[in-house]
Amino acid sequence: MNTSELKSFLDFKVEQYNTPKFIESDPVQIPHLFQKKEDIEISGFLTATIAWGNRKSILKNSKKLMQLMDMSPYEFIINHEEKDLKNLDGFVHRTFNSEDLKYFIKALNNIYSKHGGIESVFKANASENTLQPAIHQFKNTFFELPHQRRTEKHVSDPVKKSAAKRINMFLRWMVRNDEKGVDFGLWRSLSSAQLSCPLDVHSGNVARKLGLVQRKMNDSKALAELDNSLRQLDPADPVKYDFALFGLGVFEKGQF
Repeated sequence: MNTSELKSFLDFKVEQYNTPKFIESDPVQIPHLFQKKEDIEISGFLTATIAWGNRKSILKNSKKLMQLMDMSPYEFIINHEEKDLKNLDGFVHRTFNSEDLKYFIKALNNIYSKHGGIESVFKANASENTLQPAIHQFKNTFFELPHQRRTEKHVSDPVKKSAAKRINMFLRWMVRNDEKGVDFGLWRSLSSAQLSCPLDVHSGNVARKLGLVQRKMNDSKALAELDNSLRQLDPADPVKYDFALFGLGVFEKGQF
């Protein structure tokens, strides 16, 4: 396919998969349980944090996590006392355990009470064309409280060569306004043009098959390649193609 044919093909696949039906099987359904901005972004961040592995398990544990916070994540984050954190004992999703979760609660409290919220941290450190440096600075801010070193692995860092798939997915949810009811478009201070595609094994394999990426590893360098390719197709909304790459990889098993 030439560039024009590739764009037409991917645009068609975006229209096919970027629909409300996508929500039914995707972790984005968790923040869709809420109406308040802070509830949406906190539930989205926590859900994205544990969004790896079996999708049914991701959804089950994300819902359980919201229930542990009385389905009011912002109020829980801001007003929790030490005794409330004991209710989190026993929570686990793969390598993310209750001790990690307790630190996340404290770190989010710090971000909302001392830094103006998650959006403000990203806005303060955003570059004109990318949010990858902002992800690095967000991690620094997130871990400015005393914590166990092991917990740091649950927030990815592009500076350490990570493609930061889960944070980029969360940022897509918060920033991109697709007018289809999937992504929220809550963060007006940032632009869809700054977003990067959540790069994982599925989207990476499809991207390579389509010639969008040459690098074999799904790391920050591969993400930069993919960013460049997708920005050529749509500089204003490159991350919309996440729906196409994901759909082709997961729903169509790369058969196209």
